Amino acid sequence: MTKFLFISLIAMLVVIASHHALAQTATPTASATASDVAALRQQVEALTETVKALQQQVKDQQAALEKANITGSQLPQNEETPSVASAPVPTPLPGASVPQEFPTTDSSVVANAPTAPGTPAVNANGTATGQFPTTDESVVATPAGAISSTTGAPPTETSTSSLTQPITIAGGGKNYMNISFDGMFALAGSTARDLSHIEVGDHDPQQRGFNARNIELAFDGAVDPYFEGFANIVFKLDNDNGTEVEVEEAFMQTTNLPFGLQLKGGQFFAAFGRINPTHPHTWDFADDPLVHGRLLGPDGLRGVGAQISWTLPTPWYSQLILASQNGRGSTGFSFRNPGDNGIFFDRETTDREVRGLQDFVWIPRWENSVDLSPTQVVLAGVSGAFGSNETGANARTQIYGGDLFYKWKSSHAQGGFPFVKWQTEVMYRRFEAGRGVDESFPVAETFHDWGLYSQVLWGFRKGWVAGVRGDYLQMQDSRFTDDPDRQSRWRISANLSWYPTEFSKLRLQYNHDFLESNFFLADREVDSVFLQFEFILGAHGAHKF
Repeated sequence: MTKFLFISLIAMLVVIASHHALAQTATPTASATASDVAALRQQVEALTETVKALQQQVKDQQAALEKANITGSQLPQNEETPSVASAPVPTPLPGASVPQEFPTTDSSVVANAPTAPGTPAVNANGTATGQFPTTDESVVATPAGAISSTTGAPPTETSTSSLTQPITIAGGGKNYMNISFDGMFALAGSTARDLSHIEVGDHDPQQRGFNARNIELAFDGAVDPYFEGFANIVFKLDNDNGTEVEVEEAFMQTTNLPFGLQLKGGQFFAAFGRINPTHPHTWDFADDPLVHGRLLGPDGLRGVGAQISWTLPTPWYSQLILASQNGRGSTGFSFRNPGDNGIFFDRETTDREVRGLQDFVWIPRWENSVDLSPTQVVLAGVSGAFGSNETGANARTQIYGGDLFYKWKSSHAQGGFPFVKWQTEVMYRRFEAGRGVDESFPVAETFHDWGLYSQVLWGFRKGWVAGVRGDYLQMQDSRFTDDPDRQSRWRISANLSWYPTEFSKLRLQYNHDFLESNFFLADREVDSVFLQFEFILGAHGAHKF
């Protein structure tokens, strides 16, 4: 480019000089001699020849440019052609095919300008060109599904493509939403024909053959810089293949309160113990522990309410939680539960409206976690649930729980394996049961029930986990009711799970149940086998550790 400009300049100077010489020739001074005029004519002729040569060079260069089909701003950079940034762009020569571009200084437009033929269609940052140019921070600096740090919303990974990338609805860098679908199925075999009475959880296999008891549609995301929202809609197929729908959880919680505080409101699982706050697809076994299903209910303890939590300013993790829920219906199993057809524990229920704060369920919890070493962690917690029940005008229920969790993970772990997890929960319930259904059953009783489970999981190689669990449930006997839910029992379970990826699971489990005899019911033993299979579509939000 410098050579081209230099030649153009020389040509212009020569033309000016020739015109000046001709003017002098046309009007010679009186003192000019014939020899001077002859010398001038020779100089003009020489300059004329030089101009013709330079013009020919310009034409040759122009032809070369047209042949290469590049503009002056896209000339290759070498020792004779400096970069566009360091040299002015010359005016296009007559006849050259130069497309007219819209003048701009927007860096995003310049960075995404088309490149010369044969060169990669990427810019200096490695980003594909030809995209819509923009300098919007939420588009340029933030990957899909993530929020930039300047907005105060949670960041995500910056990978441009991944199988775990959330299905995301973006909103100008201020909000996002993940959507996922989880399908969990089981093939069950059992020596008991009434498998629905042996299994205590509503999402457990309920019949011999195929079962689809937990098909979940999950949403989670940032509402704005102050709140995030979660929702889990569950579909279940009953034994006649009829579809049932339940709003398992739908709540919002704060993200930015000071002093370690957090508020939650909506429909949610109570923070009671380890199993209750989690969804069935995250469980380490195919079915619910006995004590959880019988004391907190087949659906777990959940309901509409509010919760406040406070992370204490201690050197270790310590959190206090207090929730209040309506405790009404089957999801408030041991509380304001009207039962089946108005009967619960063989008592007639009232199904009344809330009379005051005493009719809410109050759920406190205190949990602590300590790292024993870089490879070992222990978490312990105590929980409670207190409220009224529907079997009497002033009947009350109290449930107490304690839980312990230990995990070891190898310092050389790959993908989280190998590991060992040990988890134990114990619960006690005091249930004040009112009078019976009629005058022939006028007795009010107070039941003292308790139980526990303990399980060990061994992740012996990547994707493979073996587990064993023991359950025990002690239900106080009653001489006035033959309710099968009041039968003491124990269970031993063993399983093997394979996770081909984080999006799929296969699990084989064996249960041996022993149901003890009571005043009305005989003892019996049951053997069951489950083959559970699960898949996930989309990005499912991480669950609490």
